[in-house]
Amino acid sequence: MWNDTGSVLISPSIIAADLATFGHDVAKLDPGVVDFLHIDVMDGCFVPNLTFGPGYIKNLISHTNIPLDVHLMIASPESSLSRYIELTPKIITIHYESTRFPIRILDQIRSSGTMAGLSFNPATPISNVVDLLPYLDMVLLMSVDPGFYGQKFLEISMRRIMELRELISKAGLSENVMIQVDGGITQENIAAVVRAGARIVVAGNAAFHNGAVNENVSKLKESALKGLR
Repeated sequence: MWNDTGSVLISPSIIAADLATFGHDVAKLDPGVVDFLHIDVMDGCFVPNLTFGPGYIKNLISHTNIPLDVHLMIASPESSLSRYIELTPKIITIHYESTRFPIRILDQIRSSGTMAGLSFNPATPISNVVDLLPYLDMVLLMSVDPGFYGQKFLEISMRRIMELRELISKAGLSENVMIQVDGGITQENIAAVVRAGARIVVAGNAAFHNGAVNENVSKLKESALKGLR
């Protein structure tokens, strides 16, 4: 359960970092500014690209105490889930489209003490989440097609965020289930995304531009707060 629903949390996506030096660079990130580190695990099957595995994540943990936000863009996550649970991240998110057993997997994540997230691709109807909300701590709405870094924010996402917020509210879970949005976030659109209902925002280039992550995230938060007014 989330302790504070009155703020906006930023989760920089490390896929936008210089991965050759990130093990060193991550020590420079301020835990008082950077709320999570978003780690996109891609398997080359569920999405076309390949990124990180549990070995890389384990090594990264030794360089930072910023909570990890692990996003499994992988087919059949139940096959390797235990390896990610062992890393004790703050959040593990699976994709609705990636498995036939979402409730079983979400229960396994929660039973481990990790928060459970469920992600939806832009073409997946939001209404599919209704029966799964009691098993969730977070819903991640993709505002781009998953698996390709650097895409432009899809404007249909604004309607989808608002629809999801309404479904969560009707279920009486507004304080328990947070909305995360990932893809094409900028200082120019983050306030509108927050106004629509997001409270956790993933940022790639907007966070890592010029390597000034702490400064960039601070500016994103300043812009995001305009969406709460």
